[in-house]
Amino acid sequence: MADADFHVQDNADGSKSIFLTGRWSLRGVDNNFTDLRSQIAPFFSNPFTHWDITGVEQLDSAGAAILWTGWGHAVDKRVSLRPEHAALFEMLAALPAYHSVSASDGNVVVVAVQRMYDGCLGFIEHLVEFTYLLGALVLELLYVLRNPRRIPWKEISANVYKGGVTALPVTALVSFMIGIAMSYLMALQLRKFGADIFIINILGLAGIRELGPILMAIIVAGRSGSAMTAQIGVMRVTEEIDALTTMGISRVLRLVLPKIIGLVFVAPLLAFWTSAWAIAGGMLAANIELGINMEFFIDYLPRVVKPVTLTLALVKGLTFGLLVTLIACHFGLRIKPNTESLSTSTTSSVVSAITTVILVDAIFAVATRSIGL
Repeated sequence: MADADFHVQDNADGSKSIFLTGRWSLRGVDNNFTDLRSQIAPFFSNPFTHWDITGVEQLDSAGAAILWTGWGHAVDKRVSLRPEHAALFEMLAALPAYHSVSASDGNVVVVAVQRMYDGCLGFIEHLVEFTYLLGALVLELLYVLRNPRRIPWKEISANVYKGGVTALPVTALVSFMIGIAMSYLMALQLRKFGADIFIINILGLAGIRELGPILMAIIVAGRSGSAMTAQIGVMRVTEEIDALTTMGISRVLRLVLPKIIGLVFVAPLLAFWTSAWAIAGGMLAANIELGINMEFFIDYLPRVVKPVTLTLALVKGLTFGLLVTLIACHFGLRIKPNTESLSTSTTSSVVSAITTVILVDAIFAVATRSIGL
């Protein structure tokens, strides 16, 4: 069979006839439908052009879709075709029509409303699946509590190491440098008012209440959260998750629960670690810029940072760690078995986790504004 082709014939009345030949099918190895569409497109605009596809040896939905779209989703008297071809076009006609509204349609309000509607539907879909994941997680947690032997200790310890131990250097470096930058900026302002000593109050409260937990969450979301989403996504692409389901193994028990327990356990420790390095960087900058003795800084810090502030940082660390892991696993389980979905969901996971953490941190800040101050 020959590959897809066509030739043009000029009629006596000045019109043209297009004769299609060959295999208008994806089975034609050398068929390039992009080139064919561009070559044949100019003839679609003429309503007097006659189309003869009786010479087509093989026609599938891909080739028929090019002609169907060019003919304006209709087959009229100017088209000559075989009965089997007519059945294919009838199938295309039975498909529901979809029209994507764009700004070029001239109604910006309709475009905005449609995008808001689609966004709301997408958010509701995410919310339903996220609630399902939470429910499945609670059931699996109750199951392992009643059957301690089924607790996946190896997976939990592996996630503690990957999500916590390997994150120590980068969190320390980032928080230390941010602490130095904050201290230098504040020192320039406090010196104008002779309030050098209050840099300890600002660094202590900001470092432990806000900077430590939020920095930890952002770094963990970009580092460990993306890795979790990609890991589950690759298992989806390679059909390993389907294999677990076939063998009767719960994907929540083997994949999600160890990640959540591991990161929730290590997140508060990472938050305190990050806070400590941020305060250390601020203390070094305060000593250089304001001449505040480090021993005095360490001695005065406990008077500023009360136990309730440490408790608040602990609660924030637990909450942020839980949110980051849940969002990472949620987007990982939503990945479809293709590489494009893998990259898109990994990016969405990081963005959603960081955005959610910042929103929750703002709620914490408002709700606990009078605690520990």
